Amino acid sequence: MFGNDWDKVLQEETEAEYFNKIRYTLAAEYKTQTVFPPKEDLFSALKLTPYHQVKAVIIGQDPYH
Repeated sequence: MFGNDWDKVLQEETEAEYFNKIRYTLAAEYKTQTVFPPKEDLFSALKLTPYHQVKAVIIGQDPYH
């Protein structure tokens, strides 16, 4: 899903039933509504930064609008 070591770190979560429900819901919303960030950027932080390089994680909400 991410193309790096995050795949293994988050494997249990990404295979969980709740995660699949979220994925299906988001897929439907991307088809029918304007959703931010763009679909291709949804996990860009995890795709661009391998887990082994992470020193800290700051969780927040991006102000897209």
